[in-house]
Amino acid sequence: MMKIRIVSSKDDIKDLTRNDLTVHLAFRASSTDMFRLLQASPRLRAVQVPPSYYKNMPQTGRAFLETQGVEIIEGDVWGHRKDIDEYYVVDNETIERINDLQSEGLKVEEISSRISWESKLSPAMVNYIIKQTA
Repeated sequence: MMKIRIVSSKDDIKDLTRNDLTVHLAFRASSTDMFRLLQASPRLRAVQVPPSYYKNMPQTGRAFLETQGVEIIEGDVWGHRKDIDEYYVVDNETIERINDLQSEGLKVEEISSRISWESKLSPAMVNYIIKQTA
């Protein structure tokens, strides 16, 4: 199972924990916000941002995250309601399906396409999960 912490505003950054490894930014974050993300979650490994924000991310914030080893992923969390749960969960079945497709010898692009269609995860997030499980 993989948990993606949903951060819908600057105020939510203070609620992050040291154990949050992956976050989804549902707001236009500034470079300062990205710095605060790493202060709150020093073990952060990936930040997912919606396509509309991805193209306009501040270059300094992007460079800062990347130099700290944080991968920036374009994508959305479809069908998630933060008022019910602050995490979007990629279930074990989806991760097992990715592993099964890998063991069948499918290429990364084909796995990303299939899993993205089946689970509503972005292809970039599927690629990230593939790298993490390799």
